[in-house]
Amino acid sequence: MLLGSYDLLADDPSGFFRLAVLIAFALITAVTIHEFSHALVATTLGDNTARRMGRLSLNPMRHLDPSGTVMMLVAGFGWGKPVPVDPRQLSRGHTDTALVAVAGPISNLAFAFLLAIPFKIGLLVPASLSLDRVAHVMTGGLSDGAADVLALVIFFNLLLGVFNLIPLAPLDGSRVLAGLVPGEHGAAYARLQRNGPAVLVGIVMLDFALGFGILWGIIGPVVRTLTTAATGY
Repeated sequence: MLLGSYDLLADDPSGFFRLAVLIAFALITAVTIHEFSHALVATTLGDNTARRMGRLSLNPMRHLDPSGTVMMLVAGFGWGKPVPVDPRQLSRGHTDTALVAVAGPISNLAFAFLLAIPFKIGLLVPASLSLDRVAHVMTGGLSDGAADVLALVIFFNLLLGVFNLIPLAPLDGSRVLAGLVPGEHGAAYARLQRNGPAVLVGIVMLDFALGFGILWGIIGPVVRTLTTAATGY
């Protein structure tokens, strides 16, 4: 993300800050949709905890975690403020917990496909709507066109949705998988997931320090496929 664009700060400061604003807008939009959907599904399934705590809202300030937001802006990964869920208020226990968990990623994917309609039907035709184009935008080649801004929002929603489906704690995918694990294996699965945060941080650090590209190797093909399916490009 912006870590790859620091050279732009010296060459074109206004371009760097414009890039930062656009990336922040795209990320905040994606996180807000994501966390609101967790709260909405939890409330619908009988758990009013999120609503009582003001999380059933499209106000970004209700959902942003300061550290997670900075990490997303700078490094391209991060987190929002977790939506509180009380499984005791959900009628179907782990099954409903899995539905609440999957609601965040699915909402990001659905939102991206909705935003992509102008591209799909030909109302907007960017010079290139591809991951290569997005990478170019990240390093300072962002145009002022509405199509490029929209493409950036689409990309980050797809990225956040797919990333959160990885079945490692604390990502949503771990809770989705927990809802599918038979009850007799639940304790063993929970013990296994205790190592999830360390594994995830380790992968991110390896990618950052050594450029292994492990995370992008896992989610990149999925994001590419969804980009093509959503936009037709």
